[in-house]
Amino acid sequence: MNYAVRPLQRFALAVLSVCALASTGCQLMHVAGDPIGLSSMVETNCDSEGAVAFVPRELDKVTVPMYRIEPPDILTIDVQQNVSQEQHALQPGDLVTISVSGTFPGEPIDGEYQVDLGGVIQLGFSYGAVEVAGLGVDQATRHIEAHLKTQLQQPGVSMSLIGVAGIQPIAGEHLVGPDGTVTLGQYGSVRLAGLTLDEARHAIAAQMATEFSDPKVSVSVYAYNSKAVYVVTQGGGMGDELVRLPYTGNETVIDALSQINGTSYVSSSRMWVARPNREQGTSVMLPIDWEGITQMADVTTNYQLLPGDRIFIAHNKLVAIDSAIAKFTSPLERILGFTLLGTGTASRLSGKVLDKTSGGVGFGQ
Repeated sequence: MNYAVRPLQRFALAVLSVCALASTGCQLMHVAGDPIGLSSMVETNCDSEGAVAFVPRELDKVTVPMYRIEPPDILTIDVQQNVSQEQHALQPGDLVTISVSGTFPGEPIDGEYQVDLGGVIQLGFSYGAVEVAGLGVDQATRHIEAHLKTQLQQPGVSMSLIGVAGIQPIAGEHLVGPDGTVTLGQYGSVRLAGLTLDEARHAIAAQMATEFSDPKVSVSVYAYNSKAVYVVTQGGGMGDELVRLPYTGNETVIDALSQINGTSYVSSSRMWVARPNREQGTSVMLPIDWEGITQMADVTTNYQLLPGDRIFIAHNKLVAIDSAIAKFTSPLERILGFTLLGTGTASRLSGKVLDKTSGGVGFGQ
């Protein structure tokens, strides 16, 4: 057997393997032997398990799924708080309109009246006060009519509620707590974690329906605190730098790096996006051509980012080597400096220090 042809056979098999993978579709893969796994990554397009059929980029973005609320998002909530006259029980501070027919001449009962602190409505000097606290509008109307019948022949009473005391405003920013709930003050709390904005709107409306008639609710996200992308800058052996950027749904690689003012002097052009894959329990590595993105406006690797993505910027190897040497030589330099300082001090202090022949104190000659 001629063993000299084996390298040629291996090369031919490798070429055929790459061609076979290219013909079956596309997948991000790397060849064993590359410790970083970036230089040998090949973008293919296959539909088998673990494949990445499509990666959205700058000029080919996709709309992300509907946003789901999670702690610690901040929501803007507005509720139209319409009080039901049938369900509301009158209380001190409420404002009502009362109109009565058949009253005494010169002493009409027609206008706005407030429920006093004692829970009564003052109808006037001749008619006295009527206690209405705890009664609904219809019950209070019949109660007032029964009271006036003791003085008037056929009083006709109509009453409506125009103002309610003690309503706590809901409009404003609300933080989603660690337990996934939003507190609505005196109206309790409602769990919103995992819901879309439309589902959250219906949940809040259902919570407020016990207090108000057909409440109208609007919900929007004031601060997207629960979704983020991360930029990790390798520090050349002096510690990595980590920046957390809030995710709003449209960021690309260059958008994220612009928020940290680009790369640092210790960075190299080697960078990639590490994307977690929850379904398969693995991650997808997407190499970034930084020079192509910035110098040539090549959008091929300017990926649209997703929540949880990590942009990793590798350090310059020369800087890393210099830092490693500095870590080794720095203690030696300190020891050597201390030794030279001690030697110099000892040489200066050696010999005649006090001049005793002059009868005074001075430096030796």
